[in-house]
Amino acid sequence: MIVFARRPDIIPHIRSFCVCGYMYNPRQSNGNLRRKYRARFKAMNAPCGICHGRLGEIHYDEPSDAKHPLSFVIDEIKPVSKWKLFGYSSPQAAAQDWSNLQAAHYCCNQAKGAKLDYKGTVVVPKISPPLDGVW
Repeated sequence: MIVFARRPDIIPHIRSFCVCGYMYNPRQSNGNLRRKYRARFKAMNAPCGICHGRLGEIHYDEPSDAKHPLSFVIDEIKPVSKWKLFGYSSPQAAAQDWSNLQAAHYCCNQAKGAKLDYKGTVVVPKISPPLDGVW
């Protein structure tokens, strides 16, 4: 039996698990499925599920990093790090559940993080567009 344990010495916003001494990211456990989900969102031209398009369209062709805040990332609606709270059998199940995924801007996903309110529901941040239109 494999036991997952969260490593406290890792940066708090990165949720990784230690399996037999190796770092493990549940989002990368099935890369082929994740690539299919990315292609599916791109084909759907889905709007950002967090800001609902207030910041503009998602730039699907840009790399997903801080230099491109409107670039595309897959957001887990219910945080993978809180998989037990939402009744998933494992972190992989939470990361691979299609109904738990949505397209998002990089900047919206970073602002959302893995925050929950006192009731255990996901907190959606209030994101305002830039005043000058330049990032």
